[in-house]
Order: sequence, then C-alpha cells, then structure tokens
Amino acid sequence: MAEGAVEAPAESGGGGDPGAIEPERGVASIKLQYLTTKEHFHEFLEAKGQERPSQETEAGDPAGNDLAEPEAKRIRLEDGQTEDRQTEEAVEPREQPQAQKRVRGQNKCRPHVKPTHYDKNRLCPSLVQESAAKCFYGDRCRFLHDVGRYLETKPADLGPHCVLFETFGRCPYGVTCRFAGAHLGPEGQNLVKEGLVQAPPVRNGLDKVLQQQLRKRKIHFKRAEQALRQLSKGQLPGPTPEASVPEVMEAEGAPGQDNCDAQQAPQGPGTVAPPSGPLRTCGPLTDEDVVRLQPCEKKRLDISGKLYLAPLTTLEGAFPDTMTKCAELLNRTIEVDFVDINVGCPIDLVYKKGGGCALMNRSAKFQQIVRGMNQVLDVPLTVKLRTGVHERVNLAHRLLPELRDWGAALVTLHGRSREQRYTKLADWRYIEQCVTAASPMPLFGNGDILSYEDANRAMQTGVAGIMIARGALLKPWLFTEIKEQRHWDISSSERLDILRDFAHYGLEHWGSDTQGVEKTRRFLLEWLSFLCRYVPVGLLERLPQRINERPPYYLGRDYLETLMASQKAADWIRISEMLLGPVPPNFVFLPKHKANAYK
Repeated sequence: MAEGAVEAPAESGGGGDPGAIEPERGVASIKLQYLTTKEHFHEFLEAKGQERPSQETEAGDPAGNDLAEPEAKRIRLEDGQTEDRQTEEAVEPREQPQAQKRVRGQNKCRPHVKPTHYDKNRLCPSLVQESAAKCFYGDRCRFLHDVGRYLETKPADLGPHCVLFETFGRCPYGVTCRFAGAHLGPEGQNLVKEGLVQAPPVRNGLDKVLQQQLRKRKIHFKRAEQALRQLSKGQLPGPTPEASVPEVMEAEGAPGQDNCDAQQAPQGPGTVAPPSGPLRTCGPLTDEDVVRLQPCEKKRLDISGKLYLAPLTTLEGAFPDTMTKCAELLNRTIEVDFVDINVGCPIDLVYKKGGGCALMNRSAKFQQIVRGMNQVLDVPLTVKLRTGVHERVNLAHRLLPELRDWGAALVTLHGRSREQRYTKLADWRYIEQCVTAASPMPLFGNGDILSYEDANRAMQTGVAGIMIARGALLKPWLFTEIKEQRHWDISSSERLDILRDFAHYGLEHWGSDTQGVEKTRRFLLEWLSFLCRYVPVGLLERLPQRINERPPYYLGRDYLETLMASQKAADWIRISEMLLGPVPPNFVFLPKHKANAYK
C-alpha cells in the first residue's frame, strides 16, 4: 500500500475500542479500529520504545531507564533540584513553568543563546583544513593544535557512514567529523576516494570579501540612491542626466569591478567617492548604465498554473532605503528569476518595526519600497500580501490596483488577516473578488491547501496559480499528489526515507562536525513538530484531511507510524536519533511555536 491511489473514502471497520473518544469538531475523522486514548497511546510507545535498536538506546539513561523527557528538561521540572543544577548548567536558561491553560502563538520564552559548548576543545581550523601554512593567530589561537589531545576528548562517532565521504569522495571536516571512522586512515589521515566528485557550489551566496565590504560600508549604491532621491521629491523613479555617467564601484575587489578602476580612485584609508561628473573609464564601452530597461522590456514572469512553494521565512524589510539598496545588491551579485517582497509576515518581531503586514497600513512607505526596488532590478518584482491587518477590515482589494501601477509583476494573496493568524479558514471568496481587482496582473492564492482537491477548488476561483506553505510542511509529497491527482497512502518507511534525505542534505550544507549535526537536528525537530499532524490516508474515515483538523490519538499500522504521530518533543528526538545518532548530554529542544510544544 506504499503508493496506492485511493479514489474514495474507505468504509469504517468494526471492532473499535469502546473506550475510544469520538472525533470532535476540528478533529480528523479516523476509523474506529485505530482510535485510542492518550494514556494507551503513550503506554504503547513506551513499551515498544524499550525494544528499539541499540543505536537509539545509546541516548538513554546509562542505568537503562527510558527517558520520557530530555534529562535537562526533566531536572528543571523536578522540585528541589532546579537551583543546584542551574549553576552547573548555566548554558541552558531555566525554563518557566508551563501554565495549565493551553497557550498559543510564538514561544517567546525559549532561549535564543548561541551554544558555547561547541567551542570547548575545538580543533583549530588550520588543522581541520590540512593547511600547509601555520595558524595565523599563533600562540594567541584559542583552539587546540594537538590532534591527539582532541581525539581523547572527542565524543564517539554517531555512525559508520559519512554522507560527505560517500557522496563526494572526501570529507572536508576530517577528524572533527562525527562519522570520521569512515574516512580516517590508520595514522589519522583523511582519506580520499579515487574518482573524486567535486561538491556542487552554493549558488547565490555572498562571498566573504563582499560581506566585509558591506560591513565597512565600502559598497556604493548609486542606482538605489538616485531612485530614493527622486521618490523623496515625489517624482517617479526613472533615468536622469546622472544616469548617463557609467557607474563605477569605488569598493576595491567588488564583484564585477575591473582592476583598472583602482587607477582612478584615490588610495589610502581615507578613500572617498569621487565628485560627480564625467569619469574616465577603461575596458569595453557598453550602454548598460546609459539605457535602463523599461518595465515593458523586463523579462516576463510566466508561472501561471504552476505550484509555488512559499518561502516560509522572515525575510523582509520596512524601510525604502534598505530595501532598495538590498535589491540593487541582489541585482549585481545573484542570478534569480524574480525577487519577492514579504508583506504577509504576521509575527510581532517583524510587525512592530513596520515590516511584514504593517506595510499594508503604511502606503507611502510601501509605495516607495515597491517603486524603488522595481527601478533597480532587472528581473520582475513580486509581492505577498494578507487580506489585511485586522480581522474584518480587508485592504488587499484596494492595494492590488496600486501595486499593479507601482510595477509589481505578480501578487500572492493569503486569505487571512494578521489578526486571524490561523484561527479561521482562509477566505477564498475574497481571493476570488481580488482576482478581478488585480487584473490584468496575475494573482496567486494561498491558504489551507492540503490535498489535490483543495488545489482544484482554489484554481476554480480564477487565480493564476496557488502557493503552498503549511501544507508542504505537513505533507512534503503534496506536490506529487496534486500533479498526479490522487491521494498517496505513503508508508511510514517512505516517510522516514524523506526525513533521512533531509538529514543528509543538512549535513552536506551545515557540515558533519558536532555543530553541523546539531544544527541539522534542530531544524529536523522543528519540522517534525509539523509532520506529526499528518494522518495517513489509510486510517482516515473521510478523505481528505483538512488542514485545520488536528489528529486524535490513534495507533498506526506499525510502531514507526505511531511514533510519527506523537506530539511529544521526546518522541521527535527519538526519531532524530534514528537518523543522526544519539543526542548530546543535556540536550533541550523548545519549539518555535507553543502550539507545537508537546502536551
């Protein structure tokens, strides 16, 4: 039944537990034979958990006791031992006692402290990278230079296979890799496979030289400053006589700068921008800075009818100067199809500083941001909105025609206000009304897509396409279901394979040393806090599952399927141990959202 296509809801079976609770409103409808109680659910996991493989038991109590909670969290919850342990574990902030009533929103009390235990007994990067040159800091270096001493204190390997070594033929983390046994020779040398495959380069990143120049404010944004000057005077941004002067970046070594520019700029620490006026240039003469692309000449953004994965991030901005300069920097250094402005973020951290949804009530700043960014970009500019800020005050239908006039190539509308968050269903009727208001500019819709049937209903509103956000976190295979127009009864082993791929990608990106492994683990745990809400198709009484329906307590068709349904952080950690090995001592995971915290 791994890839079975389910056409209609299966009939409910008999023989269910008479003590099982009937589904309530907002709770997914599950067949009776799978329903259980909260107590029975956790008893089942605890009983089966004692029989788990040896790799998982390594993370348990040395005395053989199965820990329902991470040790540090359990100790903080015990009376009489909190203050004594807090002095010994000063790295982990004390957790506030949880209130009896269920809290909602962001988990603002969780610590945002960079872990310091990574720097203890850490090997110097010059030795990790096997550099022929000596350490630049010499005796002042705070890291270890004795490989033997480092290996004495290094924790045991997490597994026998290194993803980086098996994929690329060489692990750049050497002896610091938490899977180093797979590629270390008898004398501790880092082995290399024959037929080395180079790791793919990271695209669209800012190199260290450019980052340093940005910190020192050595990068000049002439196009952005010109557009901002015009906007501050109430003029529409466009070419001026100043634009006829070829642009020269004064920052030495900036991307795309010819070395001959340095011959014309004054040298020394007091280097300043030369006065405006005709400048001598060298190299081929082009009209790139003389003739700017008109809006009608920009590359067309043609993604109508396609599936759009939401960014799922707090990238955003609140001020025209920073956003316009950022757009010019992106235009110089990266290669993308379009740039999107996040005006849909509802979180307080962003909203209170004027970004995200707050821009919908700051039309003057909003207009300057859109017009300014559109002026300096050579690719289309898109915007993501919500219906408004307050629950019963819709603003999107008034902003859409203005965004079209300001130069936006496409807008995505999330059918909720900031005030609603996720307490109510997305308003697709309002999205349908906004399609007419935005025309001829394409409008994408967003909200509550968790099945191909939801996607089909959304497309009937006349939107140019749909964006998927939370649905992709709950069901990463949702895109396959939409393309193939079926419900996929995916097995627990196939879901574990998806998690394993995620863990491998994380190790490739963040590294296979201790810091990289634990960063991968934290992102994995955050994702598991969403994945646990998915109910397998074969267990549902009625198809499809709605995104606002929480699963009741149920026993899956195997132990792993039941474990993946747990909403306890300790069980998410147990799943992570299957993929990344045992957690370090005193490991604590606090989800970003209180709604995702275990019950």
